[in-house]
Amino acid sequence: MEQNNFPITHWSEDDKPREKLMLKGKSALSDAELIAILIGSGSRNESAVELSKRILKSVNNNLNALGKLSISQLIAFKGIGEAKAISIIAALELGRRRRSEDALELIKITSSKAIYELMQPIIGELPHEEFWIVYLNNSNKVISKSQLSKGGITGTLVDVRLVFKNALEMGATGLILCHNHPSGTLIPSDADKQITKKLKLAGDSLEIKVLDHLIVTETSYFSFVDEGIF
Repeated sequence: MEQNNFPITHWSEDDKPREKLMLKGKSALSDAELIAILIGSGSRNESAVELSKRILKSVNNNLNALGKLSISQLIAFKGIGEAKAISIIAALELGRRRRSEDALELIKITSSKAIYELMQPIIGELPHEEFWIVYLNNSNKVISKSQLSKGGITGTLVDVRLVFKNALEMGATGLILCHNHPSGTLIPSDADKQITKKLKLAGDSLEIKVLDHLIVTETSYFSFVDEGIF
């Protein structure tokens, strides 16, 4: 575009998010400007920033909600093709993974909130249920975390032997149960309670403590210990 021949100070704000980042730093950019850098260009009648604002407005300016949009939902916006949709999805997925790694750097689990911050980026926004185990050493530091089941929780899906086989191999002295409720409800089901009891009893016999069970949603959590039903 010929506008590149003009000094940056003469450009429209919508045309220079890259230059703004270079001159002022990444924190100076709005969400729309950052997304505009990802998609590169808009259309004849709409700048990349304006297009990004329109996309964000459709999800109430919520980046978590944006990260849940599929390729087909993104390309429904005029000006977004498959390549641009993939760029947006990939960037938001990287952000989600970074949050997960940042949470791991907490290392020591000192509260139910710390568990939530560790697991929410992994399971909090999933459209299906997953059950995970967080393994801890005797200092309550995270050794590992692994998925136990996917797609629903029933007693038949809980492999108690595998849970504690892994714990023994890792030298874990404690573990925390975590699963998500895609519906957003924070009320434990009878199956949730039964699984907790089953794993807790097995852990007691091996001197591996089951320290808590968290139900995780996108915005909140339920701790069996905090609620006094553990």
